[in-house]
Amino acid sequence: MAITLDPHRRPPDSVRHVYKKFQKMKLADLNADVDADIIDPERITRDRTGRVQLVDELNVDTLNDALGSFSENESEAQLIKNPTPVYEHMDMPGLQIIPNLLPPEIQILLLDRLLHRDLSKPAHLTNIHTHYNLSYPPAASSFFSLDPSHSNHLATPLDPTVHKPLTVSQLLNKKLRWTTLGGQYDWTAKKYPDDKPPQFPEDIGALLEGIWEDTKAEAAIVNFYSPGDTLSIHRDVSESSSRGLISISLGCDAIFVIGTEGDDGAGRKIVTLRLRSGSAVYMSGESRFAWHGVPQIVAGTCPDYLKNWPAGSEVGDGGDYEEWRGWMSGKRVNLNVRQMWDSEQEPS
Repeated sequence: MAITLDPHRRPPDSVRHVYKKFQKMKLADLNADVDADIIDPERITRDRTGRVQLVDELNVDTLNDALGSFSENESEAQLIKNPTPVYEHMDMPGLQIIPNLLPPEIQILLLDRLLHRDLSKPAHLTNIHTHYNLSYPPAASSFFSLDPSHSNHLATPLDPTVHKPLTVSQLLNKKLRWTTLGGQYDWTAKKYPDDKPPQFPEDIGALLEGIWEDTKAEAAIVNFYSPGDTLSIHRDVSESSSRGLISISLGCDAIFVIGTEGDDGAGRKIVTLRLRSGSAVYMSGESRFAWHGVPQIVAGTCPDYLKNWPAGSEVGDGGDYEEWRGWMSGKRVNLNVRQMWDSEQEPS
């Protein structure tokens, strides 16, 4: 299926209005769930609108096989004891909501591999590369192995008259916004390069494809958020495949707004979700090319089991990462995965 939607098109005003509403909403109102339009996966069975329905259940054995293979640890292979429910909002066909998909142990392991291993590979471009030359840690090492108090500059600007050099603390705490895996998306041209992309991380791809067999993991954007950060409303329309898009949330809660467009260009259906750590959203069918964005990261909502990452749960047991203890307490990491081409379109 060839995708011809314009990636530069302005989103409908009605979707923008809802986005701005939740961007300004206070924590007390979010927690009280005073607005029935907010769908909270942890309370989805208490949905007052009657618009959320159970549409499927993930098989225990299938899910445990995927989790066990990813963990490479037999003791963690049976973390799921009951079928995992899959919900869908009646106003957004194809938008699947899966609360608590990934157990805490798998969330931690996924963070380890994304941020210690994959972020440290020069083939995976970041927003930093747009304006800086980035120095990498030694092979098989992590940026988090570097002392956050170190004053040496890790990123030197391409134009020193416009940007200042960055230390590792500035880089990881404030400036790093995204990295790309597999297909390296060109944010300026809003398209993927024509040549064959770097290999998508095999273990992460196998985990996701073991859960969503209809989507081949070929490209991902890993977003890094802090409270106060947003993701503007957009559509993911640069892929040539219409296979579903996978989104995994780690860390602090995010408010997620998604809306489709009517024939007259106005917003037709709008759904708002509160995405918590370990939950997943699968955008397929009508929702695959819907407008969506993140108007708010909810401060103080990182679960206890992730707050100390990359250090361990006890003070002093963080090894090389002890100085970074608590980095995740004010972060949300979102893994957003998509299939770029249908099989007959893949570059050789």
